[in-house]
Amino acid sequence: MASTVAPNAAASSAPDTVLVVDFGAQYAQLIARRVREARVFSEIVPSTMPVAEMLAKKPKAIILSGGPSSVYAEQAPTLDRALFEAGVPVFGMCYGFQLMAQLLGGTVDNSGAREYGRTELHVGRAGSTLFEGTPTEQQVWMSHGDACSAAPEGFAVTASTDVVPVAAFENDEKKLYGVQYHPEVLHSTHGQQVLEHFLYRGAGIEPSWTTGSIVEEQVAAIRARVGDKRAICGLSGGVDSAVAAALVQKAVGSQLTCVYVDHGLMRKGETEQVEKDFVAATGVQLKVVDAEERFLAALAGVSDPEQKRKIIGREFIRVFEQAQAELVAEAGEEGAEVAFLVQGTLYPDVVESGGGTGTANIKSHHNVGGLPEDLEFELVEPLRQLFKDEVRMVGQELGLPEEIVQRQPFPGPGLGIRIIGEVTRERLDLLREADAIAREELTAAGLDRDIWQCPVVLLADVRSVGVQGDGRTYGHPIVLRPVSSEDAMTADWSRLPYDVLAKISTRITNEVADVNRVAVDITSKPPGTIEWE
Repeated sequence: MASTVAPNAAASSAPDTVLVVDFGAQYAQLIARRVREARVFSEIVPSTMPVAEMLAKKPKAIILSGGPSSVYAEQAPTLDRALFEAGVPVFGMCYGFQLMAQLLGGTVDNSGAREYGRTELHVGRAGSTLFEGTPTEQQVWMSHGDACSAAPEGFAVTASTDVVPVAAFENDEKKLYGVQYHPEVLHSTHGQQVLEHFLYRGAGIEPSWTTGSIVEEQVAAIRARVGDKRAICGLSGGVDSAVAAALVQKAVGSQLTCVYVDHGLMRKGETEQVEKDFVAATGVQLKVVDAEERFLAALAGVSDPEQKRKIIGREFIRVFEQAQAELVAEAGEEGAEVAFLVQGTLYPDVVESGGGTGTANIKSHHNVGGLPEDLEFELVEPLRQLFKDEVRMVGQELGLPEEIVQRQPFPGPGLGIRIIGEVTRERLDLLREADAIAREELTAAGLDRDIWQCPVVLLADVRSVGVQGDGRTYGHPIVLRPVSSEDAMTADWSRLPYDVLAKISTRITNEVADVNRVAVDITSKPPGTIEWE
């Protein structure tokens, strides 16, 4: 299997890292984001990771997330209490707080003293490490059934609620802290301040992780890994691959060649935009490969979404291998070896593909779970531990134009996963026109920055009866999927103005042949994913 250049590998100076131990929390990724918003690097690890492996990462602090379990459940996740004796500052939240209390000799009661949602917190020690400068009465977000009634020996109780006598405790000597609530959610009005107090005051971490430091670390890591060899990057035109390519080019310059695969699955005008905007902004060497016939032949007769993703991932790699051979031939015998493949893989891609936290595979992303086993390249993935908003900030740091940095996310497999059913040229052309109309109207209404993205989906295997031109039609439905999100880990459907939706619907049904119905998907994530496939 190919090896991967992970973020910070071989960097000149790795950042201070906070580990977020995931106990199956709904908000584990949000905790990691809040830590990064405090300008401290964070990484999520599963609770099943042995403590020795956690400590081997040399974290400056460790945060224990919440989780759905009771500490009294038969197979509840737990930890080796050696973690609390290692000298590393630890902050427990919700389940992590209760587990810390139980393991260190405190009392956690399974008494049915439940608190869910907004709760008033009474701070008993306003000048404590966590609560310095915050009100003595503040609103927090609770979600628990068990409760801590007695803190472990050596811990000071610093907050309570009307129901829970120990809602926060602190041990400054051992640098161990905990709160019963969720400080990472916005409903906890001073939650970010409390989290930052742990990081800065409790753990003594300097807030130094910035987009500038990300660029510096990655450039050093890429240079050390690539050496004098050459790399190719699969450029899709999206912000992820564009920023990854710009980072690698900053590190190794002309050793990088970007390969744009025109697989016939792109949106209207996409290829022209990539050739014009990105090359103009970076001056990168770009090789365009026309592979439409190859991809359509490989996808013929395939309707299963997971199989489509894997086919697209496989064909991408095969096209890259062909491009590699052509680059080598062009360079001649004296040319450097093309040994690396650059990808714009992000942290949400890794998590959803079952990596990073020990979670189940939700769906294979074409550049994570969809790669073939016999991949001939070593992977360079400089964005693998970044969220989308962080990638945009890195792009701005690198000087990429706004039209690239602020482009709405578009999946690597393209329109192939926005056609529910078999992918054909006719269906792609139909969807391209509908998608172009939706994008035009959202831009005209000034809504591009108000939504995260708006996938347009063709239900190719579904037909419905309609009336157009005083006659009966039997056409396909188009589904609009406007969503709002910070990082794609969670999302809510965007409440677009009715007049904008009406205009999109009217134009699509009037201008796109064989479409007689437009629907809007109003499902959040979870339970649905952003893309339908």
